Amino acid sequence: MTLFEHELVAAGSTERPVGDTGRMLQMITGYWVTQVVRTAAELRIADHLHDGGATPAEVAEAESLDPDACFRFLRACASLGLAASADGKRFTGMPLIDTLRSDAPGSLRDLALWGGAESHWLPWGRLADAVRTGGPQAEAALGAPIFDWLAAAPGEAEVFTNAMTAMTRGLAHALAEVIDVADARVAVDVGGAGGNLVQTLMRRHPGLAGVVLDLPHVRAEAEASAACLGVADRFTFVGGDFFDEVPSADVHLLKFVLHDWDDDACVRVLRNCRRALRPGGRVLVMELLVDRVGTPGLAPLMDLNMMALSTGRERSAEEYGRLFERAGLTLTATTPSGSRVSVLTLVPAAVPPEVSQGAELPSGRISPLS
Repeated sequence: MTLFEHELVAAGSTERPVGDTGRMLQMITGYWVTQVVRTAAELRIADHLHDGGATPAEVAEAESLDPDACFRFLRACASLGLAASADGKRFTGMPLIDTLRSDAPGSLRDLALWGGAESHWLPWGRLADAVRTGGPQAEAALGAPIFDWLAAAPGEAEVFTNAMTAMTRGLAHALAEVIDVADARVAVDVGGAGGNLVQTLMRRHPGLAGVVLDLPHVRAEAEASAACLGVADRFTFVGGDFFDEVPSADVHLLKFVLHDWDDDACVRVLRNCRRALRPGGRVLVMELLVDRVGTPGLAPLMDLNMMALSTGRERSAEEYGRLFERAGLTLTATTPSGSRVSVLTLVPAAVPPEVSQGAELPSGRISPLS
C-alpha cells in the first residue's frame, strides 16, 4: 500500500490519520460525511437500529429503499462509527448515531437535516464566488435570496425552523444560567422563532411574562411550545418585523440575530430595541465572538457560513462595540456561558447619537440562523 493509499484509508476511518496528507484528505472528503449524516437523519437510521438493530432488508422495507443500496449505506455508516455489525448482516446503532434519534432528548436530527439541505448546501458550493465578490451566494445558487427562497419552499422552511429550534433548545439552559431577569416583568425574544429561550427563562422566573416577535408563520410553533412548557398563560406571540418595530419590554433578547445582517441593518434593529425599552431596561445580545486570528473555534467557520448565505458576519467584541455605539447603546458586561455563546449586556447611552436612516432593508424578514 502506498503512502497515499494508507492516508486515504485513514481519512475515511475513525482512526487518527497520519500526517498532513491524511488530515487534508479528511478535509477534502468531509462533505461526504456531511451527506452520510444527513441521509441517516432523513431515513431515520438511528431509530431503526436502536433497541436490537435491524437488517438492511428490514430498514429498506420500512423506508422504501433499494435493499442493496441500503446495505452499502449501512456499511459506510459502520466505517464511520455510526453503526456496527458482527456478521455483516444485522446492524446495530452506536452511541454516536443515537444523537440523531428522533425521540432522543437534545436530538441533533433536525440540525443534520438542515446542514445538508439544498438551501444550505448549494450556496456553500459557491464559497469561492462569495470570497471573490464579498456577497452572499444564495441568489446565484437558488435563484432567490435565502429568505425569499425559504418563503416559497415550505418544506425546506420547516426543516430550517426545526433546526433553529433544536439549536436554541440546546443553548437555552446554558444561557439561562447566566441571564439575570429577576427584576424584569416582560422580556421580548426578538426574532425568537419558537420562543424556547424566553420560555426557558419564564419557567425559571414565575413572575416573568414573555413575548416572541417573529413572522406570523411561526406563531403555531411558538404557542405550542409555550403550552408544552406550561407557560402559555404568560406568553404572547407578536407577528411583525424587527426592522419596523419591537414591542416594549424590560429586556430584549437578541440571540443569533445580529450575525445575520450587515452593520447598517444591525444598527436599525438595535435602535428599535433601544426605543422600545422601558425605563431601566436592557438589551441582551447573544452571539459567538471572533477571537484573535488563529484561535481554534466555531466562529471563523460560522462567519463563512454567513458569507455564503446572507449579508451577515461573525464579529469580535470590538466590532460589536462599534455597532452598539452607533445605536445609542452602551456595553456594560460580557458574560461567557456554558456554550460557545457570550451574552452582551447593553443599556441606553446617556446621550444617544443622531439617528440616520442607514441602508434600505427588505421588510418581513427574520434571522436565517436565529
